[in-house]
Amino acid sequence: SDGNEKINNSEKYVVNECFEGISRKIFSFNQVLDRSIFEPVSKAYVKLPQPIRMSTSNVISNISNLTTIPNNLLQGDLKEAGQNTARFIINTTVGILGLFDPANKMGLKTKGKEDYGQTLGAWGTKSGCYFVMPIIGPTTARDVTGSAMSLLGGDPWYNVTVRNTTSNFTDADYYFSRTANALDFRAKNIESFDSLERNSVDFYASVKSLYLQDRNKKIN
Repeated sequence: SDGNEKINNSEKYVVNECFEGISRKIFSFNQVLDRSIFEPVSKAYVKLPQPIRMSTSNVISNISNLTTIPNNLLQGDLKEAGQNTARFIINTTVGILGLFDPANKMGLKTKGKEDYGQTLGAWGTKSGCYFVMPIIGPTTARDVTGSAMSLLGGDPWYNVTVRNTTSNFTDADYYFSRTANALDFRAKNIESFDSLERNSVDFYASVKSLYLQDRNKKIN
């Protein structure tokens, strides 16, 4: 691999890859973790009753609004910020902390998650170097910067759980929600990942390409 990937025909820019040798080793390490832990747990999760899995997804989606809403505002999308705020209020109250999604039935449909990496991209910041992190997986310099912004005060859920001690939430609530989010995502994509790995000449390069295309699509 030459370490470069063109990811959009209408905006042809090159994403440089830093530390490819190290990233490939970390990618292999992550695969071992996935095969030994995440994939088996995800397959067990899929066997749970559908209402339980749906409620888990609903709660995760509801919590994600706490990061999506400020990023809607930073991107100047006031309409979506208002809609997501309404969704969060309705689903947290009527939907019992997000277990159910009555907002969707009221016509307030989710438009997708937003994060600070997407906001930086929307502001014109280039992705910078692509690399792979342990457990977290593929990322770019821009997305790492976005994650840092989130942990430095931009994520209300992180603020009330990890940064502050409250009578209602603890650090464990934050880490449980992040783990549940990863598990839910993995469970929904078991067949897709298996198919991609089976049909890829270079699985590392395929995952890289998909990640960059997905991030670019979300930013656009």
